[in-house]
Amino acid sequence: MSTYRDFTAPIGSRRATALRTVGTRERRSHLTAPRVPTVGIDIGGTKVMAGVVDADGNILEMLRTETPDKSKSPKVVEDTIAELVLDLSDRHDVHAVGIGAAGWVDADRNRVLFAPHLSWRNEPLRDRLSGRLSVPVLVDNDANTAAWAEWRFGAGRGEDHLVMITLGTGIGGAILEDGQVKRGKYGVAGEFGHMQVVPGGHRCPCGNRGCWEQYSSGNALVREARELAAADSPVAYGIIEHVKGSIGDITGPMITELARDGDAMCIELLQDIGQWLGVGIANLAAALDPSCFVIGGGVSAADDLLIGPARDAFKRHLTGRGYRPEARIVRAQLGPEAGMVGAADLARLVARRFRRAKRRRVERFERYERYTQSLRSTQETP
Repeated sequence: MSTYRDFTAPIGSRRATALRTVGTRERRSHLTAPRVPTVGIDIGGTKVMAGVVDADGNILEMLRTETPDKSKSPKVVEDTIAELVLDLSDRHDVHAVGIGAAGWVDADRNRVLFAPHLSWRNEPLRDRLSGRLSVPVLVDNDANTAAWAEWRFGAGRGEDHLVMITLGTGIGGAILEDGQVKRGKYGVAGEFGHMQVVPGGHRCPCGNRGCWEQYSSGNALVREARELAAADSPVAYGIIEHVKGSIGDITGPMITELARDGDAMCIELLQDIGQWLGVGIANLAAALDPSCFVIGGGVSAADDLLIGPARDAFKRHLTGRGYRPEARIVRAQLGPEAGMVGAADLARLVARRFRRAKRRRVERFERYERYTQSLRSTQETP
């Protein structure tokens, strides 16, 4: 493994200061960041993906494993990450590690304040892993890293005001303005899924009712399909037959597949989800006025079955419609690897500082070696 292990100083204030200043320099720095391979980690509710990514966003190698159970200790998750990074480092010259976590990350991008699918509660993930891996580590929310990847290499290239919406089990989001991720004062901006769109509506795991993700997400899609199937609705006979009566086997990808095959109920469900998506996007446009909305996450695989209705609903609900420019709504291009690619690319922004620090340490070490060698030569001269 090629790392900073031999010359890295203990973690201290200089590393923390360098990481805190990254956010103010992202736009400028990504153009001049060292073109070195870095590792990106994407931690979700079911899987952990790790990949070596080059400076052009190409994945050189990728590994995947299951996410440790929520009941397990934070150290188990850290062990999983460390093992994946060390495995990749055996075959690649890794200079930094970026982690996209499905949870709230503090403004310093050190602590995971809360992760719904893991046992992290105010966990100092960056500092713990930096000490174990001996390379700089950057931690961010997975929607932020996905948005960064789409802005750098995907559907958001060329956009200065971009909002990303990730549709998965719930709804995640991120804001990029002038090439900089907007994380908010406390680091938790972009939690669009918990905007209230239906007062007194469906109960959300966050504790509130009527959250957007209860009407436009993978969970909402599956819930509606299962409710129709459980009621033995005539419109659900197709999907009931498909799962042979086992309603618990109905999944989001299955609904999308049946919709593509022409199942009327599945098409209608995706249209419903898409319409709610368009309503939420119209609200975000009123608040943020971006030039582009990028739709990612697993549910976006439905493509125009979902995004077509979303565009229609957006046009109907946009405030000032007809008298203002309308943001584009596009599907993400990088697929499920976007969070991993973005995490790796953001990590390159901190790799430069540590490469310089390492170079200075190496130079000091070499000067010291030359000095001691000259002393030995002087002592050996008669």
